[in-house]
Amino acid sequence: MKFLTTQLTYFFSQTQIRQNVRALVKYLLFLVLVIVVFTVLFHFIMRYFEGREHSWITGLYWTLTVMSTLGFGDITFHSDIGRVFSIVVLLSGIILLLIMLPFAFIRFFYAPWLEAQIHFRSPRGTPPYTKGHVVICEYDSISENLIKALELNRIPYFVIEPDPIVAARLLDEGISVVTGELDSRETYERLGVAQARMVFANAGDTTNTNITLTIREVDRDVPIAALATAEDSIDILELSGASHVLPLKQELGEHLASRINVGPERAHVIGTFREWLVAEFTVHKTPLAGLTVRETRLRERTGVNIVGVWDRGRLLAADPESSLTDSSVAVGIGSKEQVDRLNELLGVNERKSNPVLIIGGGRVGLAAAVALKGKGVRVTMVECKPELRERIDDIPDRLVIGDAADRDTLMQSGLRETPLVILTTNDDAINIYLSIYCRRLNPNVRIVSRITHERNFEAIHRAGADFVLSYAQLGAESVLSLLQGRELLMMGEGVEFFQTELPHALIGKTLQESQIGARTGLIVLALQEGERTITNLSPTTVLLKNSQLTMLGTTAQRQAFINAF
Repeated sequence: MKFLTTQLTYFFSQTQIRQNVRALVKYLLFLVLVIVVFTVLFHFIMRYFEGREHSWITGLYWTLTVMSTLGFGDITFHSDIGRVFSIVVLLSGIILLLIMLPFAFIRFFYAPWLEAQIHFRSPRGTPPYTKGHVVICEYDSISENLIKALELNRIPYFVIEPDPIVAARLLDEGISVVTGELDSRETYERLGVAQARMVFANAGDTTNTNITLTIREVDRDVPIAALATAEDSIDILELSGASHVLPLKQELGEHLASRINVGPERAHVIGTFREWLVAEFTVHKTPLAGLTVRETRLRERTGVNIVGVWDRGRLLAADPESSLTDSSVAVGIGSKEQVDRLNELLGVNERKSNPVLIIGGGRVGLAAAVALKGKGVRVTMVECKPELRERIDDIPDRLVIGDAADRDTLMQSGLRETPLVILTTNDDAINIYLSIYCRRLNPNVRIVSRITHERNFEAIHRAGADFVLSYAQLGAESVLSLLQGRELLMMGEGVEFFQTELPHALIGKTLQESQIGARTGLIVLALQEGERTITNLSPTTVLLKNSQLTMLGTTAQRQAFINAF
């Protein structure tokens, strides 16, 4: 009853709704007036043209049955004027009762009433005593990926959505959503932002600045991670009070450039996880080509453990019998000394004198070019907009203005000779098309690409891309690394290191008996038993109680692990 009273109070407090109700009431009064007039005319015609008398109730009864098209036929006119009057009443009823009344009722009352109900479906704040949650200011592709990661790590979250109808739809999809305005202090007070673990401001630069200033009015200490699209916005967001500013487009370009090995070392370090270095190395023209992982004896010879092999964008577990072919890109982990010994074993990397080709001169492409230039790599860039020449002409060693989909443009840019192509346009369809085109014109080139939507991940790998990184995944991983207080490590699309408690169902089993890899696809890297870390795992390693597993895999594989165990 209290909820209904609240709904009615909100319903009639809206100016537009009050106007709608007044319009509906006016129409109903007009309809009543028409019925009264027809009832009076019924009596007049019956008395003076038909010579019959009926009660006023009978006249009202006849009018309603004719206007509603029921027409029982128990009361009828015999004169022509009476029948003409019946036709007028019938047509009036069809228009006023059967057509206009339902539409007026739906338009002026029922639809607003449904909107009022939807308005109250989504919460206006967090439950009492909520703390340690993440506040996400907008639901987009980044937050969609972030929410999956937060749910896997059991971190509560709430998304702000100003539109109650959209909020209700998100609620139906299982998203924790709160209705409120992004620039309202009351919204963040109702969200308990003072007890939040972090606020993620993922709207536009100007909106993020407003969000940051508004939150700082509520609490001065809550961490705020804010996205920055323009380079000039970084300082502004920091001055506004943002704890962490994420220039994702610039970072995306740098991460794409970081997957290029330009030094003499074969094993290219792509990041760190805890005390380990994570390195990638191509097997082509090394002593390991053609061997299985067991036959390489890499762990005994260098201490580096091969944990996976990239295959068309998928990181596959490196079983002892897995073969390393010329096209394999292996992933290994170990200490700095162990990686150095691996480089001695693999030999010196061939120096690539030809420039790297970057297609797309936007923020991502420019960031990749600057990162490569910092490593001493020559860069050729293809850009289709001539007006950008003044802005980017001094960054690449060579700038080609033209359409990358044109064969002559690609040939002029040196596609035949380049060892690597980086696709940085913000259109997934164009990147997929160019992956196929570049692979056809130069079958041996390594193609690194960005994507915007994860649904295109499989398509671009089928098109020929060797490594793909999405804007959304980078944003989600950046925020998650801040929440967990660790260094950001982008292995690849959706692949990450993580640690989890050993499930009760696996206690006392050996690693082989657990079938973790077979049932989920996850790669088990280490077992933490108190202060002791076991990295040289074997199929007979026993999983003991109160230990933790360190594993490598995708979000889907982690969910499969949760479902299985």
